[in-house]
Amino acid sequence: MNVAGHQIACESIADLTTEQFDETYKTNVYAMFWLCKAALPHLPAGAAIINTASIVAYQPSKQLLDYSSTKAAIVAFTKALAKQVAEKGIRVNAVAPGPIWTPLQSSGGQPPEKIPEFGGNTPLGRPGQPAELAPVYVFLASQESSYVTAEVYGVTGGHHLP
Repeated sequence: MNVAGHQIACESIADLTTEQFDETYKTNVYAMFWLCKAALPHLPAGAAIINTASIVAYQPSKQLLDYSSTKAAIVAFTKALAKQVAEKGIRVNAVAPGPIWTPLQSSGGQPPEKIPEFGGNTPLGRPGQPAELAPVYVFLASQESSYVTAEVYGVTGGHHLP
């Protein structure tokens, strides 16, 4: 399971530094690429790779330009890699969380004034908890999902993925 994430809210592209953009891509995309590349020679048929995207891949946040675009890259990477390794019997899928209450939010991922209302705009009216993601990852890792590849599963509190 690949789940690294770097997210710092930034209101304007004019304020988004090349350093921040680069760090976000290296953490969110490059690390996933390197991990998949290193793991594949060791994975047998029946193995699964599970990447972590985000709802912002489909519904980008204006203050998360760099983060949103990395999560869209993860969706495309997941689907392309799934096609490459399907003949080896390896499945590649992704989970796309919606607003989940993690340290990412309070460490700069959300502007401080937005923290109290974080996740309140979902149909369920609250942010999710990390434990609410676990069953989807377990399913995708299990043989019960042996006919599932190149898919993205949303855990979004009711906001649908296209």
